[in-house]
Amino acid sequence: MAEAEIIQPGLFSSIQDLGRLGLRKFGVPVSGAMDQQAAGMANLMLGNEPDAAVLEITLQGPKMKFTGPTQIAITGADLSPDLDGVKLENNKVYNVQTGQVLSFGRRIYGYRAYLAVKNGFQTEMLLKSRSWSPGITPHNRLERGMKLPFLESEERSSEKNAAVKPDAYITSAVIEAFRGPEYELLSTSEKETLEKGHFSAAKESNRMGIQFQEKLENSLQPILTGPVLPGTVQLTPSGILIVLMRDGQTTGGYPRILQLSEAGINTLAQKLPGEKLQLKLIKYK
Repeated sequence: MAEAEIIQPGLFSSIQDLGRLGLRKFGVPVSGAMDQQAAGMANLMLGNEPDAAVLEITLQGPKMKFTGPTQIAITGADLSPDLDGVKLENNKVYNVQTGQVLSFGRRIYGYRAYLAVKNGFQTEMLLKSRSWSPGITPHNRLERGMKLPFLESEERSSEKNAAVKPDAYITSAVIEAFRGPEYELLSTSEKETLEKGHFSAAKESNRMGIQFQEKLENSLQPILTGPVLPGTVQLTPSGILIVLMRDGQTTGGYPRILQLSEAGINTLAQKLPGEKLQLKLIKYK
């Protein structure tokens, strides 16, 4: 078993997979990669299982040294990765040799990047997932000196591993959403603001929830506690909109006016605080 030794942890990086499925009835958050499309693409390029653990990297990437050979792929945000000083491109497979150092630099686009290694990171599995989550796993973010285990792989990437073009969803300003259970209780003007207004994430946002800076006039009363999901948009009494994300709670007492689609969650996960976005209401198929 080889390891990726963390020299510098970066801003906020954590091990994530598809999450803890089937445990919401016990109050356990799903967790998992914020941008499931980017994480899935990284695993797909390496021929990994869909639920293989990847490293989710937020805005400022870590610096790490590999103690054994492997292959890597980086997707999602472009955070200027390099291997021993040689620039890497997103959406390509690269060989990594023993002793090489992976670093990240200036952000080009997006907010979260995903680093996958061949066969996935072999960190501890808890409640059928390797995803780091507050209150469940010993750690919820990378720290200096940590060692992330992986299986050595002497395979070589080939010309068949052509670059995958970055998906437009990462830089798109459009967030897809369905009407939520309490949507029809909104006034006509409130609905128009939702559909035609522009919103942006507040700096207080995190993996539990993304709060919008702009408020919505609120004429609704609180509801009895009901089930919520990643992507549920809650309207607080003060008019603040909160989008629950992967580490969000399983029940809530605020009106659920929208539900983001999976594509909408992935796009929102790639938005910096302050970036303008617009909600696009779509119909259930």
